[in-house]
Amino acid sequence: VQLQASGGGLAQAGDSLSLACAGSGLPLNNYAMAWFRRAPGKEREIVAAISWNSVNSYHSDSVKGRFTISRDNPKRTMYLQMNTLKPEDTAVYYCAARLDHYTHDYFLHSDDYQYWGQGTLVTVSS
Repeated sequence: VQLQASGGGLAQAGDSLSLACAGSGLPLNNYAMAWFRRAPGKEREIVAAISWNSVNSYHSDSVKGRFTISRDNPKRTMYLQMNTLKPEDTAVYYCAARLDHYTHDYFLHSDDYQYWGQGTLVTVSS
């Protein structure tokens, strides 16, 4: 599986951005997926995660109510809709995939994921 993240850019506080993660190589409906981010000088952290069939999803406390993870398996794409952006959302955002077609689980740790996109930079100014 190869993942390509896109949609990052420069935004002002309060703006919205939408990230996309396009997969190729194998059907994405075999994979649980997630968005992580790494802010300058900080460790990579989970932002949101979703099961292969979208039955279950997770959003970190820092983005809950502002960001929404979703996926469109026929289009082989996962999304992150980011609303009411804050300067502290500034980071490189990475998408990740983990082979899992047998549970309805999402996964929260970077070590859980076998495949990673290259990252897309989101910069939010105040």
